[in-house]
Amino acid sequence: MAAAPTLPVRIAGVGRHLPKRVVSSQEIEAKTGAPAGWVEKHTGVAERRWAERSETPSKMGAKAAREAIASAGLKLGDIDLVINASFTPVMSLPDSSVFLVRELGLQGTGVRSFSIHATCLSFLVGLETAASLIANGRHENVLIVSSETPSIGINFDEPESAALFGDMAAAAVLTPRRKGQTGAVNGSLFETFSEGAEMCVIRGGGHYRHPNDPETTPEDNLFHMNGPQVFRLAHRRLPSFMDRLFEGSGASLSDMQWVVPHQASLFALASVGRACGIPDEQMVITVGKFGNCVAASIPGTLYEAVNDGRIQRGDSVLLLGTGAGFAMGAVMIEY
Repeated sequence: MAAAPTLPVRIAGVGRHLPKRVVSSQEIEAKTGAPAGWVEKHTGVAERRWAERSETPSKMGAKAAREAIASAGLKLGDIDLVINASFTPVMSLPDSSVFLVRELGLQGTGVRSFSIHATCLSFLVGLETAASLIANGRHENVLIVSSETPSIGINFDEPESAALFGDMAAAAVLTPRRKGQTGAVNGSLFETFSEGAEMCVIRGGGHYRHPNDPETTPEDNLFHMNGPQVFRLAHRRLPSFMDRLFEGSGASLSDMQWVVPHQASLFALASVGRACGIPDEQMVITVGKFGNCVAASIPGTLYEAVNDGRIQRGDSVLLLGTGAGFAMGAVMIEY
């Protein structure tokens, strides 16, 4: 499969919101019974944020969205499409994007909205979708929001996965590239290898384990992961995936100033770097202080590097990740 073509679409602004509560690895160790120092040694995560009950995904997402819109130099009324690119739903029905639209104060405007649920790759799929819709003239200013609260489904009987997850909302505004501006979506590639379908699961909530099914248990609503299997599959599949991405686009890894990866774990990032030949200094890493924030990890890490001055306008950036299932995705942008 060839990489998608270059599109004259730019990320005009980014935003992020972090819950107030900081959860240390010592707190995770107390909840899971892990020995002192175990969490950071095995995951690389020193702390993460967990949302309080009142900090809903839509409220968090709206705060990140407002910052992204202001960063883009736009007003709320300029947005003509809202994409909720998140794993965490507000409820089963209706689509969670409507709650985000309402929280933004856009109810009654008729602004189009929908959700994309591709687990940790939701933001990248949303980015590719938005860029295509802008390039073909269907939309002008698109807001993409990834707002995640995986802390609600943490399984404390699995210390390694319990230690990984943090809550975060991050947003980006995409617009057409105007004359004299930098910015483009320079190619993308997504692939799915469903031999990994049951390596990361929450069994409850759907047809398989409906809430009213007498066989459904509380444990079915918690996250389960076979970390070693996921690690081996990613290590085996990612290098050839990267080859196909660059062969199809005509670019190379050396053309990228920065790589912004999904923040799965510190050791997963190190493995990806070794397997794909990505130098340490090229990667932007935030997992140590925020954990794995599911779909918000990539835009939240992009935000970090933009706001601390590492990523500058005109830089070539590779956004790269994996998702449950097992899926891989990459989008190359000029920022």
